[in-house]
Parts: sequence; structure tokens; C-alpha cells
Amino acid sequence: MASKKGIVITVVILAAITAASFLFWAIPQDNPSTLVVSDYENYLDGVMNIHEVLQESIETEFQNLLDKKMSPDEYIAITDVTTSQVTAQISEFITSKPTKEWQDSYISHMEALKKFNSYVIETKVFANMIKNNNTDTEILQKIDVLKSESHELLKKSDSLRPK
Repeated sequence: MASKKGIVITVVILAAITAASFLFWAIPQDNPSTLVVSDYENYLDGVMNIHEVLQESIETEFQNLLDKKMSPDEYIAITDVTTSQVTAQISEFITSKPTKEWQDSYISHMEALKKFNSYVIETKVFANMIKNNNTDTEILQKIDVLKSESHELLKKSDSLRPK
């Protein structure tokens, strides 16, 4: 004969499976999510602040990598987190649907985020090169160009803000 504890555990598991199945059935699956923004200026300011923090952080950590204060593996882990965060920011931009007056500024900032993401990825490539004792100065030039392009797009985004 089964114990009371076994019966209770079985009932709890069956209830959880039933509840999860019901939620899966009840919640529509084809409903695209949209980020609703009503204050476009403050939203863009918030994204700019996040971008700035990520940028300062990755630049500091990259310098630590170059100064051998950090291992390539540690740096690669940081870049993985950073690219994930930047990708999330880009996704939010895509779903935010700004008004016409804010579109150009938003698009420029989204492009800046994409360039920054490319910059982070290239620094990760460089970290892998260090790890494999195979560095190349051309990649450092490419990293500088991507960083510069990202900064220019940020300036452009700021200049395109509605007055």
C-alpha cells in the first residue's frame, strides 16, 4: 500500500502538470509582444544611460585584458553577458514603435547599439586570439573603428531628438 507522503507528492505533481497544461492552452501563443512607451524622451535617456554603463564597463575590462590584469576566459564571459544585454536593448527598440518625430533618433541609437555589439564581439575575438597566442594588430584597428562609429551614431541620435 502507498504511503500518505507518496500520494501527496503524486497529487502535487499531477496538479502542477495540469496547471501548466492549462496555462499553455489558455495563453495565446501567436501574440507578438510590444513594448509600450509613452515618454519617448525618458525611455531614450534610460537606454542611453544603460548603453553608457555597458560601454564604460567593457572598455575598462578590455583595458584590463590588454594589461593582463584579467584572463581571456574572464573577459570572454563578460562579453557574453554584455552582448546579451545589448541584444535585449535592441529588441526593446524594435518593439517600442516610437512616433514619427522620434523615429530617426531611435533608429540612430539602435544602429549605435548594433555597432557597439559588433565592437564587443570583436574584442571577444581578440581575447580568443590572446588565449591562442595569435594576436593581430589589424583587429585592434577594426575595434577602434567600430568604437568610433558607435560614438558617432550616438551623437547623431542625440542631434536628431525633437526639440
